[in-house]
Amino acid sequence: MNKYTSTLHIKTLSQLHQYLGIAKPKHPLFSILRFEDFPKFELEQRTKTISDFYKITLKKVCKCKLQYGQSPYDFDEGVLSAFSPKQVNILEAGNVFPSSGWLLLIHSDFLRGYLLHQKIKPYGFFDYAVNEALILSEEEQQSIENIFQQIANEYQLPIDAFSQEVIIANLDLLLTYCNRYYNRQFITRKLINSELLKKVEDILTNHFENTNETKLPTTSYLASQLNLTPRYLSDCLKQLTGQTAQQIIHDKLIEYAKDILTTTELSVSEIAYQLGFEYPQSFNKLFKNKTNQTPIEYRQLFN
Repeated sequence: MNKYTSTLHIKTLSQLHQYLGIAKPKHPLFSILRFEDFPKFELEQRTKTISDFYKITLKKVCKCKLQYGQSPYDFDEGVLSAFSPKQVNILEAGNVFPSSGWLLLIHSDFLRGYLLHQKIKPYGFFDYAVNEALILSEEEQQSIENIFQQIANEYQLPIDAFSQEVIIANLDLLLTYCNRYYNRQFITRKLINSELLKKVEDILTNHFENTNETKLPTTSYLASQLNLTPRYLSDCLKQLTGQTAQQIIHDKLIEYAKDILTTTELSVSEIAYQLGFEYPQSFNKLFKNKTNQTPIEYRQLFN
C-alpha cells in the first residue's frame, strides 16, 4: 500500500464543486448532485479527505476502494453512506466516482433555526465508517431515490420563501428512512452480529486476564480491535443485546472483579488498580451502582 498520502481539506461547498470541475452550487450551503453528471475523474494519489459539511451518498454503480483502519473495502453495488463534518476518509489512488447515484452536501448552517439542526446530531450513521454503509434492497433504494429526486426537483426551482423549508422537510424524511433501514440491517445481520458479540466477549476476557494490561477497556478500544467505529459497534450491540458497548464492558468488568474478590486476598485498592482504575473510589462507585453492594460487602458474603 502506498504510504504517501495527500490531504484535501474542503471547507465550503463551492470549493468542492470547483475541485470536481462542476458549476457552482445554486445555494452556498446546500447542493445535490448526480454522479452521472460528473466529469471523468481519477485520483492520482492516495488522499485523505476532510469536509466541513454533511455528505450523504447513494452509490448505485461504483468500483470504489476506501480504507478504514487497517482494512480496505471494495464497493461494487448500491450503498448509502453518510458522513459528518470533519470526518476523515482515505481514498486510494486510482479511485473513480460512481457512474450512477446521488451526492447530497449540507452545511450545518443550512439547518440552523430548524428542528433538524439538533435532530441530525444523534443519528449514529453519520459517524459510521465506509465499511458500515447501508446496503439497500431494491424497494428501499427506490424509496430513497424518490426522496433524492424530490429534493433535486426543489433545488432546481427558483428560490422562494418556502424552498429551504421544503428541502429540509425532505431531508428529515430521508434521514428517518435511513434510520429505519439501518435498524432493519442490524436485525437481518443478527447471525453476523452474534459472532461480533462473541468477539467482543473474547477481547474483554483476554484484556482482563492479561496481567500486563493497566488501562480500562473502552468502547474505542473495542472498536479498534474489530475495525469498526465506536458508534457503529455500540448501535449494533444495542440492537442485539439492549446494551451499549460501555454497559457490556462494565458488566464484564464487574463479573471479573467478583471473581477476584472471591478467589484472592487482594485488597479492594489492589483490585481496582489491577482492573485499570486510576482511583479505587471510581471502582467502588461503579461496583456499588451495578450490584447495590460495595466490594467489601460482596466479599463478606463468601467469607
